[in-house]
Amino acid sequence: MRRLLSLLVLLAPVTTAQAAVVHTVAPGETLWQLAAMNNMTTRSFAAANGLSPDAHIVAGTTIQIPTIAEAAGALSTAPATGDGDNDADDGVAGVAGAAAPPPMGAYTVRAGDSLSAIAMTARVPMSAIAAMNGLDPNGVLVSGTIIKLPTGSPAPAGAAQPAPATTRVPQAAPYASSGRVTSADIAAVASRNGVPASLASAIAWQESGFNNAMVSGANARGVMQVMPGTWSWVQANLARRHLDPNSAIDNVGAGVLYLGHLLQQTGGDPALAAAGYYQGIGSVRAIGMLPETKRYVANVMALRARFGG
Repeated sequence: MRRLLSLLVLLAPVTTAQAAVVHTVAPGETLWQLAAMNNMTTRSFAAANGLSPDAHIVAGTTIQIPTIAEAAGALSTAPATGDGDNDADDGVAGVAGAAAPPPMGAYTVRAGDSLSAIAMTARVPMSAIAAMNGLDPNGVLVSGTIIKLPTGSPAPAGAAQPAPATTRVPQAAPYASSGRVTSADIAAVASRNGVPASLASAIAWQESGFNNAMVSGANARGVMQVMPGTWSWVQANLARRHLDPNSAIDNVGAGVLYLGHLLQQTGGDPALAAAGYYQGIGSVRAIGMLPETKRYVANVMALRARFGG
């Protein structure tokens, strides 16, 4: 009888339909599992939390378990997210008349993959992929690890296999942590750094819905979906103080500093800077905006109007 009661407890919904509650993510839990346990679709559950349905939630962070009514309401106006290539997806529903593109270069490591083989297929140094993703170039690449591949690189040989059900995020700064920011918070950081507040807010909303717990399928983290390699570069070259890798505001700070750098590189062109944030400025210069990038930029430019731009 005791075993039966324990099983019933495990199978019971995380919350009831009466009120939303805060839930601490347990190791191995996914958006799909939490949504299914509460009789919701993944899309509506994710929408209620300002996340993409493909987002990876991190153990130890908190998430809202909404009521069914709240989830359904959120879905009609929810932000979904798109990961930028700021190695440096959706915007608000209906913005620019199209959903935003998925993350560029997203890949989940399969059994048998190695960093050296992946780098060889991508035709880049192994150290470059390791630095971009916050990986130890001399370490073991564990199956299920979420990484980002360079823009336009061929899929690794392991991509023919099904993706592992259990995923992991490389332990590197910045860290996905619970917390949200507001457009006013972003505007304050942007103004201090000479970046248009509406552009910074539009990119942050497009990327994460202002949710610092967001981890994309391409290993980008936080409000501004900053890659580990970008975080390290910004800290070393642009930041005038130590940035806290657990802070939502400092995640905004890193993204804003990088966006300011892109604006300098593009002569102040907000569309080109947004393209560089998503696709990578080197790639944009070499081959122009890809179709996915044009969709991303269109969404960001439309979102600017909602944030005073």
